[in-house]
Amino acid sequence: MLTSSSAILWLLLFSAGFSISGVLYSRHERNSLEDYVVARNSQSTIATILTLLATSLGAWILFAPAQAATWGGLAAIIGYGLGAASPRWLMIPLGRRMRELIPQGHTLTEFVIVRYGKPMYGLALIIMMFYMFITLAAEITAIAKLVQLLAPVPLWVTAAIVMGSTLLYTSYGGLRASIFTDKVQMAVIVPLLLVLLVLGWQATGGLAPAIEGLQIKAPQLLSLTDPVGVKAGFTFFVAILLTGLFHQGNWQRVYSAKDTRSMRRGFLLGGLFAGPFIFVMGLFGLAFVGLGHTGDSSVALFSVLLGHIPGWFAIALIPLGLALVMSTADTTISAVSSLIAVDVRRLTPAINKRALMALSRWLIFLLAIPVMIVAAQGYSVLYLFLLADLFCSAAAFPVFFGLFNRRYSGGMAFFSTLCGLIAGILLFPEPGEKPTYLLESFLLAALVPALVSFLMLRLKSPVHFDFSTLNTAIRNLDD
Repeated sequence: MLTSSSAILWLLLFSAGFSISGVLYSRHERNSLEDYVVARNSQSTIATILTLLATSLGAWILFAPAQAATWGGLAAIIGYGLGAASPRWLMIPLGRRMRELIPQGHTLTEFVIVRYGKPMYGLALIIMMFYMFITLAAEITAIAKLVQLLAPVPLWVTAAIVMGSTLLYTSYGGLRASIFTDKVQMAVIVPLLLVLLVLGWQATGGLAPAIEGLQIKAPQLLSLTDPVGVKAGFTFFVAILLTGLFHQGNWQRVYSAKDTRSMRRGFLLGGLFAGPFIFVMGLFGLAFVGLGHTGDSSVALFSVLLGHIPGWFAIALIPLGLALVMSTADTTISAVSSLIAVDVRRLTPAINKRALMALSRWLIFLLAIPVMIVAAQGYSVLYLFLLADLFCSAAAFPVFFGLFNRRYSGGMAFFSTLCGLIAGILLFPEPGEKPTYLLESFLLAALVPALVSFLMLRLKSPVHFDFSTLNTAIRNLDD
């Protein structure tokens, strides 16, 4: 639809616009290492809603929900939508508790090391870093594939442009730059998604043709009681619910909210608004099947749309895709940078703030290299995503149970997490294998640690943990 040179030109123009806005804003907001890492108590309810919504809506919403609908139907996309919203809601009580116990906190890992010790900290850090690496690679891959649908642009060119421009403003301004550009990107995302829905309605001729086609070709996709769809929806819900708890970007926003009330409202409404976006994007998958399209279901939305959209909207898909990707990518980059800053500060307390900030920036640039290499290959990272979901499912109960129970020890948390991983891996599909028991794998990974933990608590009488030590052990980075 576009030439290679024109697509690259538009890509450079729009990505530069987002990047420059973040840099210009950050010139007036670079006050301290604390601001760079966590922007503590600075964001209103509206700002928290917008940044959470922007970070929820990555470029994956143009691909994954529609693909899920082509085989799981309505039940699958309902589960997908609820799964996207649920981590925000679950983080309300967890975030409130974390702000109470550690008012000067920054990351989930610093809670884990003080509460449980080094073995559990190491396991949690590996899980979080692996999950965020896969998230970043998947987002860059998605925008590279989107641009290639519009023009013959090599994947590596798009990956380099998007990753470079996102790194520029995020490494310069930190979390404040990420949150500010989230607001700018939401101003692009919402109207363009609304236009996309209008064009989708015109392309399909409304709901009736797609529903009639589905009733003939695949009536089970319209059923809310179809076993395949219900199982798929429940799988998405469980996996996304527990995985979202381990994204450091969410924990940064727990602390960046102005107060607990703003945090609670922001996470409640941010989750509430995310679900409908996912559901509506999934409907394109039903239209793909109902209207008789064939081929790669991962591009179901574009198969429905591309033959019916005007040339100007083909260009508009570039800023839409960029806004979706950069709002998610900058969150992940800022999250990893915060982990680096906090953990390096703990390992080398004598390091000065300027050196610590520089180190966190340059290590992020090093991380970007393997991300761009993976994205340039165009691989499907779905299997790695599912594996990261499994790890998060196994660690969820052990990590967060210790927020409320004094008797729960680091040894119990580590052992129960390993038990959950082993139980889940036993049913986890091999690469390329049909995911017949994927839901059962996630449920075992999530439930076995809870059962093992309660059994160990009944058999042992460990020393009670003093929660007040969390506040004394975790201090302001500028102190």
